[in-house]
Amino acid sequence: MSAAEAPARPRRAAKEAVLSGAVDLARAAAQQVAESPSDVGEHLGVVIDAERLVSHRFAAAMRGYQGWAWVVTLARVPRGRSATVCEVELLPGDGALLSPAWLPWSERLRPGDIGPGDVMPFQADDPRLEPGYQPTGDPEADEVAIEELALARARVLSPRGREDAAQRWYRGSQGPTSAGAVASAAECVSCGYLVPIAGPLGQLFAVCANPWSPDDGKVVSLDHGCGAHSETDVESGPSDWPAADPLIDEMTLELVTPPAEAKASPGQGDAPADPEVAPEAE
Repeated sequence: MSAAEAPARPRRAAKEAVLSGAVDLARAAAQQVAESPSDVGEHLGVVIDAERLVSHRFAAAMRGYQGWAWVVTLARVPRGRSATVCEVELLPGDGALLSPAWLPWSERLRPGDIGPGDVMPFQADDPRLEPGYQPTGDPEADEVAIEELALARARVLSPRGREDAAQRWYRGSQGPTSAGAVASAAECVSCGYLVPIAGPLGQLFAVCANPWSPDDGKVVSLDHGCGAHSETDVESGPSDWPAADPLIDEMTLELVTPPAEAKASPGQGDAPADPEVAPEAE
């Protein structure tokens, strides 16, 4: 700061004493905008924005507005002795609690967000797709591309699309680092329930067709694993599965005597079991 500029700020502060001292006016303006007067907290200070223009700051006392402040801007006319409210704003300060930055839907969408009846808009420039196979007239090449590789679609996975899918599957719950895969005794590559898939992704992935596996019907990495591997076994013991047929002894007859029927209590008006047989006299 130069010597010429040094005394300018004190002189300006003295000239704006009318605006700087109008704390009550600024508070009343903020309380009028807030939902409740209690939402306007303590006075945090005043900032001289320009000649005859200052801003008062009050703490925002609402829940969820940590670090925010009510900013009330006051002004006065030349040689005026009274302050006028220009505007009232609720602004974030340093360390204020803010909402996440806005993202377009294409970046905001996550797996599982699409529900029944939802339809995604068409993406003409999706980098994960590329134009499909166009028949060339060569019967052998067309048969392989169309029938075996199923490439006769408008668009198919591009190299980036295959790479993204491979990374997503390999790092997911059907990859080699899941808890079930780490605890398994063998990998899926040697399991009889594994169904190979064609194309480049088939070098690392296949589909599980094991009805007892938690991954049944899902794409798994070849080095994935679970406890339902077709070639693993447990130690022999009484809990072998499937259990042996029970042994039935058909040569022994066990007689079971049914419990005696409860006799009717006297005086309840119950009829005797045989109405022709009178009870013996004492």
